[in-house]
Amino acid sequence: MILVADSGSTKTDWCLVGKNGLVKKASLKGCNPFFRTKEDIRAELKEMLLPEIEGCQIEAIYFYGAGCIAEKIEIVHSAISDIFPNAAIEVGTDLLGAAIGLKGNSAGIVAILGTGSNSCFYDGEGITDNVSPLGFILGDEGSGAALGKLFIGACLKNQLGEDIKNRFLERYGLDVPTILDRVYRQTMPNRFLAGFAPFIKENIETEGVHTLVYNAFSDYFKRNVMQYDYKQHPVSFTGSVAFHFQEILYQCASDLNIKIDKITQSPIQGLINYHTPKV
Repeated sequence: MILVADSGSTKTDWCLVGKNGLVKKASLKGCNPFFRTKEDIRAELKEMLLPEIEGCQIEAIYFYGAGCIAEKIEIVHSAISDIFPNAAIEVGTDLLGAAIGLKGNSAGIVAILGTGSNSCFYDGEGITDNVSPLGFILGDEGSGAALGKLFIGACLKNQLGEDIKNRFLERYGLDVPTILDRVYRQTMPNRFLAGFAPFIKENIETEGVHTLVYNAFSDYFKRNVMQYDYKQHPVSFTGSVAFHFQEILYQCASDLNIKIDKITQSPIQGLINYHTPKV
């Protein structure tokens, strides 16, 4: 059997795959090596993953994760190899995982809109072009973190009306000092900000909120997708934000003459199909 993992900044889907496809799935924390150590990841795999696959012989592991760039990849690879010393292990970026999961062996533009955002051109074998996302402070346009940042800023600067501002603060038990502390002093402010995406979605018809989200997606397209050959290739999206806000995403793409091929919440099923051992 093999393990296929898709890891974002928030969670990792670990899938046990046999010759007939998915056998079992377990969801653990995200394994971004920018925020987690080898020891931390290894401990979680030992305590949380191993019991889920007890008795299974793992021959190969395909791990695709946020933050798994060349300089950080060894942290994840080493943590996994300590737990599965006899398995062949491949570790790649979440962007490569999205590309394989969405496109397989076909070429096209691949886009991620989740807690963070990213994009690339995939030629059917590998990533040939990538506009750096730059993180949620300098970039990550259209992501959950970016939407949360824009929404909170608009709320606290009285741009969305008193009603939505008061409902938002009451819903999450927040005040201005707490928000500032979570964003500027605490760890993982991107996750904190992205956590407000459900509230934004619930209030999407509120005056100003729809425009805020639309403009965020427009920035994403203009600063990222439109740097690729979008006139010749459609865009395939994955990620929770793309999935749950797809009506606005389709609208924005159409207004910019960009064709969207598909939108999935996760690339994991495509990855499972791609890596399932062929009998």
